[in-house]
Amino acid sequence: MKNKGIYYGLSAYVLWGLITLYWKLVVGVSPLATMCYRILWSFVFMMVFILLSGKRQQFIAELRLLWRNKAYAGLITLASVLISINWFTFIFAVSAGHVMQASLGYYINPLVNVLLATVFLKERLSRSGLIACLLASIGVIMLSIQTGSIPYASLIMAFSFSTYGLIKRRIPISSVTGLTVETGIILPFALVYMFGFSTVAFMDYPLQTNLLLAGAGVVTAIPLLLFAEAAKSISYITLGFIQYINPTIMLLLAVFLFHETYTVAQFSAFAFIWFGIAVFTYGTLGRAIKERRMSVSK
Repeated sequence: MKNKGIYYGLSAYVLWGLITLYWKLVVGVSPLATMCYRILWSFVFMMVFILLSGKRQQFIAELRLLWRNKAYAGLITLASVLISINWFTFIFAVSAGHVMQASLGYYINPLVNVLLATVFLKERLSRSGLIACLLASIGVIMLSIQTGSIPYASLIMAFSFSTYGLIKRRIPISSVTGLTVETGIILPFALVYMFGFSTVAFMDYPLQTNLLLAGAGVVTAIPLLLFAEAAKSISYITLGFIQYINPTIMLLLAVFLFHETYTVAQFSAFAFIWFGIAVFTYGTLGRAIKERRMSVSK
């Protein structure tokens, strides 16, 4: 069961890394329109998935929970806004040729998780966590100095997704219901844009582009569902190790396929971030081994 969970996790993160290629194929569509189509077809796919997978009763029960609990309803509304911001920023970065910035966002995301947990959940920041955050901060500052601008896309992606995850922890519903409701909440706004403000009529693109836009629902949902299955059967430590597959694939694509500029100075800045990740991972693994030994000795 554990090996199966690892395969699910590896599949999810590899797909998330390769999704960069998918959005590169969507040409002639603005980032905002692409995000709106992604929301629409993700909602459609999830509704079909719920019906075909026999999760209809669970979905209805969790909808009733959200309806009865206004706090949960407010939180999932905020979550839908945050994931929309994350999706738009990612699509914008990729379409603008800044895949490396998108990669950076996913590299620093786990460290932002630590920071938010310390601030909002009052979790104690370990020495390794503090050092990791400082090293990552140095790397981001170095990149800002080198490029002459703050890597806003990276920071928006990292903080929006980390805050999204923080909020999701407080809502006791499945990932299937969560994604369906989140896309459903933001869907009316996406439809208003597509039918009222977009300069291109609904799905009035070449056939290949229309197929790619329709497939965005599948591309969005499948990695998330795989990740949800992985999270059920393998430890957070294991997930922590394999989650860096995603930004590493994106970084390799940025340098070797899309030929984005990657100077020695940029490598030095990324090195601080990688070193921070190594410190964070080593500290987390060390605590897990120590706790396991203590539990065995008892």
